[in-house]
Amino acid sequence: MLIKISVHDLKETLTRILSVVDKKNTRLILNFIQIQASGNKIEMTATDLEVSARLTTHCLVEKPGTFCVNAKNIFDIVKELPESELTIELPEGSNNLKLTCGSISFTLLIYTSEEFPHLQFGTNANEFKLKTTQILEIINKTSHAISNDETRIFLSGIYLQEIEGMLRAVATDGFRLALVETELSNNKIEALINGIIIPKKGVTELKKIAESYPDQQIGISVDESFIYLNANDTYLLAIRLIAKDYLKYQAIIPKKTNNHADIDKNSFLNAVRRIKIMANERSNGVKLILREGEMTVAANHPSLGEALEKFPINYNGKEFEIGFNAKFLMDILSIFGDEDIRMEFNNELSPAIIKSTKNQHYLCIVMPLKL
Repeated sequence: MLIKISVHDLKETLTRILSVVDKKNTRLILNFIQIQASGNKIEMTATDLEVSARLTTHCLVEKPGTFCVNAKNIFDIVKELPESELTIELPEGSNNLKLTCGSISFTLLIYTSEEFPHLQFGTNANEFKLKTTQILEIINKTSHAISNDETRIFLSGIYLQEIEGMLRAVATDGFRLALVETELSNNKIEALINGIIIPKKGVTELKKIAESYPDQQIGISVDESFIYLNANDTYLLAIRLIAKDYLKYQAIIPKKTNNHADIDKNSFLNAVRRIKIMANERSNGVKLILREGEMTVAANHPSLGEALEKFPINYNGKEFEIGFNAKFLMDILSIFGDEDIRMEFNNELSPAIIKSTKNQHYLCIVMPLKL
């Protein structure tokens, strides 16, 4: 095999695919990437058997070939090379891969491709498309609420479900919930009607593919075990779904609320960020005191002192106090733009709804904290 490729292009492709490789996997071949050169392109494939990726890059192929090489090893080499042309050569019958860049040369041991897992990157079932802007909106508005609790694996991802022709994405860790809806290119997709859960690592790779192709459409298909993504036939993903039933999240969302306040997001976020400094480290708790036309954010640290900040809001109800985890509030408020947000609530023990006064397709739920 003999190919010539831009160091910049190779480095960019390796950077994207490296995160798929599980460096702690005891199965040696899974620390490797498969490289196949033919025509005028090179295909790189990596997998940990839960998430798989295949990326295609243009290059000059003088002699085609296929091999497997340690992913971290080749990346560490390529990232230190000057921005020039790299020659990759594998003599016939040899296990030594030669990398040459000007006066620099490396020789790497390789494995044959026969040992690399056979992977699938698509199905004809449950096909639809999403714009990369839609994918990023789903991830940016819900991923903060994904659970880190390994004993509740069904919460450690984003749940996708088709509801009345819209694609609904939900994430919750039991203390907060984020829900966003976006339009589907076609509806009545059986897999989405039943609902699927994309695991956290898959969400990370999903964000990467969306960021790599701004303002484009991604082809998506789903089977019983995987969701597949295809960006222009040059960036393919296969993500194993979490094979569990999702939480009945609808029960968490209050069906009716008695009070609401319209609040400037920036004033609210800045106040919480400042007052959090005096919050107890264990609870991160801050108290919100709502009076007609005014909100007070307060915190009391048993060994450091206390703090409070007042600012105007649009609220006409009775005086009301409720506590929240400051970090949870900051995570939620940071997602909204420079706009007013609406907080809806019933009492100091029931979950509060935070949503935009403009966008009705996005809301967050946060559980109160007893202070």
